[in-house]
Amino acid sequence: MGLSLTPEILRQFPKVELHRHLEGSYPLDKLYQIALKNKLDNSMSFEEFKIDNQFPKDGEPDFLLFLAKFRNHWYKSLSDISFLTYHSVLNLKNDGIFYIELRFNPEHFTAANNFSRLSVVRTIIAAGNRAAKEADIYIRYLITLNRGKHDPKELLEIYNHVKNSHKSICGFDLAGDETNYPPEMFREVFQQIKEDGYYLTTVHAGEVSPPTQIWEAINNLHASRIGHGTSSILDSDLQKTLIARNVLLEQCLTSNYQTGSWRDTSSHPFGRLYRMGVPVALGSDDPSIQDADLTDDYYLAAKYFNFNIDDFVQMNLNALKAAFIKPGQKRYLKIRYLKAVSEFKNRFNIT
Repeated sequence: MGLSLTPEILRQFPKVELHRHLEGSYPLDKLYQIALKNKLDNSMSFEEFKIDNQFPKDGEPDFLLFLAKFRNHWYKSLSDISFLTYHSVLNLKNDGIFYIELRFNPEHFTAANNFSRLSVVRTIIAAGNRAAKEADIYIRYLITLNRGKHDPKELLEIYNHVKNSHKSICGFDLAGDETNYPPEMFREVFQQIKEDGYYLTTVHAGEVSPPTQIWEAINNLHASRIGHGTSSILDSDLQKTLIARNVLLEQCLTSNYQTGSWRDTSSHPFGRLYRMGVPVALGSDDPSIQDADLTDDYYLAAKYFNFNIDDFVQMNLNALKAAFIKPGQKRYLKIRYLKAVSEFKNRFNIT
């Protein structure tokens, strides 16, 4: 094509994102406003605040430091949650987001106060939908269940409490500590989700765990997508199964580097898996904490894996195919997405 895919150009490329956590997506200037309003960390300058709440962009991988940046003491009112959600979704336009399934854990927002789960869910979705409409972004939501914070009985209670609470919820996600809380502990929870038939599911697996956890997630937790799944590169039979069942891997290059789950981005399996035909798509994971957004990961894919615009288009079509929405909605979004790609190509004279 003869086009150098700079970050500036890639920022304008229309993207489908299936793996981004709201709790790791707050614009830092807006979070600082909330901190000052609620008299939290108010002795810090904004630059000091950023250092305290972001992983050093070029720092050495450090899983515990990465986790330490997630805090839940910010919210003194539902309006705080609404404010941060609204600006997080509005900010997606600056990352070229066309469609997103934004995930969040209601328990994160209720742990330090007495908000109800349903109030949190409805507040987040109302604010997110308002911002998405203003930014002309298509949006749905995933509810995250954290296996390191709650036992299976508690997670089932959370699921039953929030299911059907809003039509914009399209699925459930299992996140948290893979090592100490393997997926087989949560078969009952995800069997119930499958039997109810309202939602599809995605499971964080194979990020810092072996391929056996990915097998467990797809065979016994009925996962339609896998969060990260980098260890799938070690199992050729698993790769064939992912292709045959169209189980998409939501992979996150910067996040995997910072947590130490894959310390050499240039050898990350994303590019190899894509060339093999395994369904994969890039996600940003926690861009505000990482100080790197989805566009940054696109640039890394272009730099290290020789991705061109056609590769990125195909990857995004794979993501739309794996989205947790109805077939008619997928067909509509595919038409709209290809139109957005055509407009992008015309803007940069790409044939």
